[in-house]
Parts: sequence; structure tokens; C-alpha cells
Amino acid sequence: MISVFDVEKLQKLLKDFYAITGIRITVFDDSMRELVAYPTRVAPYCALIRESAEGLKACMNCDRQACRTAAEKKKTHIYRCHAGFTEAVAPLYGSNMLIGFLLFGHVFPYDSQEEGWQEIKRRCASLTIDPQKLHEAILQATPMQDDYVRSAAHILHAVASYLILERMATLKEDILEVRLDTYIADHYTEPLDAARLSRALGIGKTQLYALTKKLYQQGMAKRIRELRMKKARQLLRDQRDLPLAEVAWQCGYQDYNYFFTVFRREVGCTPREWRNEHT
Repeated sequence: MISVFDVEKLQKLLKDFYAITGIRITVFDDSMRELVAYPTRVAPYCALIRESAEGLKACMNCDRQACRTAAEKKKTHIYRCHAGFTEAVAPLYGSNMLIGFLLFGHVFPYDSQEEGWQEIKRRCASLTIDPQKLHEAILQATPMQDDYVRSAAHILHAVASYLILERMATLKEDILEVRLDTYIADHYTEPLDAARLSRALGIGKTQLYALTKKLYQQGMAKRIRELRMKKARQLLRDQRDLPLAEVAWQCGYQDYNYFFTVFRREVGCTPREWRNEHT
């Protein structure tokens, strides 16, 4: 596990989420291991399904696949689980690295208990569970409409952002990927090449290139260019009177003509044109 969680604060936050939505919420670490949930007990119908070895395996596989999908998309993923309930998972990212996941589940997304029962019975037909007990549990379920679930998913996304902002979930600072991302973020406006980064991190260039590719899915030079262009756009938008040469200098370009060329290639227009369109 490369992340650290403040479980006590998380428990309070999850309790608040449940109080607002009535939906159970769980935190997983980056290896998809459950850390904390509220309420601690799963819904009665889910508990029955998980009493079956096949049901438990299907639930775990469903969680893992959903987490992988959310991590790949880097956004909240809403889906229907193997048993027919609606769930949502939001990935937690810090310093461009996956820290963990927030997941809510066991949502009964049907207009009536009978409609839901027919679908869930069909999906769970192969599981070794007592259908009468499952039916009785389904009759106690609270239907939730799609609009409500989508709203809850939006809150889940906001909770994920707040969780990172308040450092309830953080990366271990000695992780090499964290050190690399932090160093680039602190020095991208300075002359920065592979030799300097290698010295700063105490690793060879081959390892540095592999690490950069893994972390950013692109080369180091492109990552630095992206950060510089982001800063350039911010300066052009927020400081309209700032001379273009000064914008270039603050972004790490001593030669304005070179900055002009890079900006036009990366952004698709000149710095002046971009400023005029966005201010």
C-alpha cells in the first residue's frame, strides 16, 4: 500500500454521507482492500448473497472490475452489479497517483420491490442461497430512482475531492513516484532535464524514463511542456497587462520566439490570440 488514511476522520465523513443519502459507502486503498465503511454491515439482501461462496466471489470480482474501470477513466463510474443493484465508485488521486477508491453500493434501483425481485431472482438463480429469505429481504428494500443515484454519485465525487484536499488520504512521501512528481511540480519553470532529475532522485536515467512513463503515460519533456503551457494560459487569462515576454520568462522560456513557437504548436493559436479569446 502506497497510501496513508486517517481512518477516524474518514469514519465521520462516511457517516455524514450516509446521513444525507441513506447509501452505504466504503473506502478501499490502492490495492482494492476495504479499509472502512459506514454502516459497517452490508444490506440484508447483499449479506444473503455473500453467504454463498459463488456470490461472495462475484461481489469481489465486481468491485475489483469497477475500481479498475474508474481508475482508467479517472472519474466516477456508475454501474449495475452482478446481482442487479446499482453501485458507484470514485477513484482517489494525489500527485497523479492512485491512492484508493470511494464506493457506494447496495442501491435498489427499481420502481417497486416486485420489479426488483424478478430481476434479482433471475441474476442470482445460479447461487446457492435460500430464495425465500432473499425475497423477504428484497421486500424491505427502499427503491431509489436513477436521478437520486446520479445526485448521490455527484456527492460521492465531491466527497472524494474533499477527502484529498483535507489530507484524509495521502501518499507516503518516500514513494519514488511522489518524489518525482513533487520535484517536477516545484521546478518545471527552471532548466530541467533528465540529468538533473536523476541526480535529485538518486536514480539512473533508464529508471527515470520508465518511472515517468508509468506515472504520466508520456515522456518527461512532454509533461514539463504541459505544466508550462498550463501556467502560460493561467497568466494570459488572469494578468492581461503582463507582457508576453514576461509570460514566457515566468513559464521557463528565456527566448520569447521559442515560447511563441511551442505555445502555437501545443495550444493551436498564438499567445496573443488565446488571451484575446479568453479575457
